[in-house]
Parts: sequence; C-alpha cells; structure tokens
Amino acid sequence: MQTLPRPTEDSTPSQPGIDTKIHRRKTRPVQVGNVTIGGGHPVVVQSMINEDTMDIDGSVAGIRRLHEIGCEIVRVTVPSVGHAKAVGEIKQKLAQTYQTVPLVADVHHNGMKIALEVAKHVDKVRINPGLYVFEKPKSERSEYTQAEFDEIGSKIRETLEPLVVSLRDQGKAMRIGVNHGSLAERMLFTYGDTPEGMVESALEFIRICESLDFQNLVISLKASRVPVMLAAYRLMAQRMDELGMDYPLHLGVTEAGDGEYGRIKSTAGIGTLLAEGIGDTIRVSLTEAPEKEIPVCYSILQALGLRKTMVEYVACPSCGRTLFNLEDVLHEVREATNHLTGLDIAVMGCIVNGPGEMADADYGYVGKQPGYISLYRGREEVKKVPEDQGVEELINLIKADGRWIDP
Repeated sequence: MQTLPRPTEDSTPSQPGIDTKIHRRKTRPVQVGNVTIGGGHPVVVQSMINEDTMDIDGSVAGIRRLHEIGCEIVRVTVPSVGHAKAVGEIKQKLAQTYQTVPLVADVHHNGMKIALEVAKHVDKVRINPGLYVFEKPKSERSEYTQAEFDEIGSKIRETLEPLVVSLRDQGKAMRIGVNHGSLAERMLFTYGDTPEGMVESALEFIRICESLDFQNLVISLKASRVPVMLAAYRLMAQRMDELGMDYPLHLGVTEAGDGEYGRIKSTAGIGTLLAEGIGDTIRVSLTEAPEKEIPVCYSILQALGLRKTMVEYVACPSCGRTLFNLEDVLHEVREATNHLTGLDIAVMGCIVNGPGEMADADYGYVGKQPGYISLYRGREEVKKVPEDQGVEELINLIKADGRWIDP
C-alpha cells in the first residue's frame, strides 16, 4: 500500500472572473485529539479498523497502518465494557510504540456504561440515536401517542446525560451518527422511513446536548442508497441553518460494498455533497481492508480541489493524432513521479491537445513530431527530446526547478 504524504491546501488556478472554488458551509470547529473538524479546516479523512478491540496488539497495528497512510482519525468498535477498557491499553501502547492517534469509539445498543468507560480513553464517542436507547418494535402497534413519545424522550435524556456531561467536562467530542437502516421505531411511525425521520432523530439528540451546554458535536446521516443519503444531508444542512446551528457534518455512504462500484457509489454521494459545500470529514466505507479506503478519500478530495495529496495527472483520451502509446507513457510518468506532492503534470498525445488543454499544468509531456517529445513548463516549451528520453528529461526538468524529492 502506497503511503500518502500529508496533504497540503490545493492552489488550483482559476480563470479570471470565473469562480471555480467550492464555498464550504460555515461550521464550528470541533477538536478531536490533535485534529480539528469544521471551522474552515481541511476536510478530515477517517476510517475504522476491523480488528477485535480486545486484541490490543492487532488493534494497535491496524490503527498504525491506517494513520501511516494518511488516515487522520481512526474509529474502533466497543461492544462491551471489556472492550472499552481495552481501548485504554490501545491508546497507551500507541503512545509508547508509535504516537498519539485521534481515536473514536463506536457505541451501540444500550451503551451508557460502555460509553462512560470508553469516554475516558478516546477523543470522540460515536452513538447511533436509533440504537442508543433501544425500542423493541411491537407488531400490533398502529400509532405512538404523545405520552409514549415523551416517555421515551425522557428515557433518552436520562441515558444520554451522563455521557454528555463526561465528554463536556473532559473537552471531548461526540458524533451523533444516524443510520437510515436503524431509525428508532417511533421515528419510523412519526416520519416514515425518510430523510426527515433521520434529521429529526439527529435534532432530538442535538437539543439534549445543547440543553446541557455541550456543542462539541459532529453529525452524520448515512444511508446505503445514495439518493437517500444526499437528501438527508441536504435537509440536515437546511434545518441547521434555519435553527442557527453550525455543527460540522461527517459524510459517508454506509455499506457501499467493494470494488469499482463501491468506490463509484461512495464518490457519487460524498463528492456530490462536497461539491455543494456540505461536509467537513469523510469516510469511504468499503467491504475491503480499511487501508484501501484512504486513497479513495484523498482522490475524491483532490478531484474537487479540496486537498492536495498527490500529483494531478492530466491526459487526453488518445485518438488518431496521438504520436506515442499514451497509456504506456502515462504509466511510466506516473510511476516516476507519483510520490511527489502538489504538482500538475500533463501527458498529451499531440500538439492539437497539447498547450491549450494543459494550460494549468506545471509540466507538460507532449507528442509534437514522430519520435520526439516536447517538454513544457506551464505554457512555455522548454526543450524537445527523443521519445526514449522523455521521462528522464521530465524528471531532470522538475529537479532543475527544485521541485523534486527522492522517493
């Protein structure tokens, strides 16, 4: 697995008079360890280990693998008090053998005791409103009375308050993580299986937190269907704006699957919202090794100009004018330069698509006549070299400009 360099801010140029910058929704900063979510800070990349949290050594290794390749916050699952205590050992061992990594604990069913224990050891606790106080479905139910609704609301507050107070007093954070597939029964009865039900579920928990003077909150409204996920986040942003709330949003398409489709599905959901300025932290949830999620996250952010973690390659699709094997040459250029950060490199098959189409690139590799390559610095042609020396001379040009680092 390639180690990604720590990201820098993108400085992609735009044409005069045309605003190509994504204007992100203004949110409050929420501190998670040494990482800040929201408040204008770069979009944060997260993932989750799949090791059993009771396996201390395995969990430490999994967290380290993720962090080393660019994952900025790592989540662990905490299904019992024993697991919660194990997180304390994991945190201690990370500090001793590697470094401190921002950790999030995932707490589900009836998790007050678990949450209170793990809150001592992590930087953020994630709870699911639909499961934190579990409502057993009744098949014969036809409605929820207001009294029943309020009774459960009081139980939720009673159960949530100790955790809120603990996190508040420790200066830690909470993620209110609503899932479309696990809405509470009374939300389903009241609002249906809808984005509105997801948003109202989140708002109920937000109001409890606010009443206890706790606002270190991050909100997520994940769904496995992209249209539902998009609608839920858009509605959440709208409702928060109406209510004067400015909490950062954690984006993700839950249970996206694996392979090409899982990546496309995640990009369709996460990328669409980010392009609209919605979202402060992301996770791509793949049914694969967690390490494979991180490059997808950074590719989405780079494509939108929100983070700069790798070389941006510009290449034409090839046509009858192409003067060399574009696919092979692009591969050679990528292999030679993909460890660099912050550069745009264009590989163009002919002079027709050359200088014009690659105008924003830092360097260009252009087929100009059979057997020869023209190398460009921006819009300026620097030299013409034999095709078999093209990649080597491109590297020399980057080195001459002081922009090369050894792999």
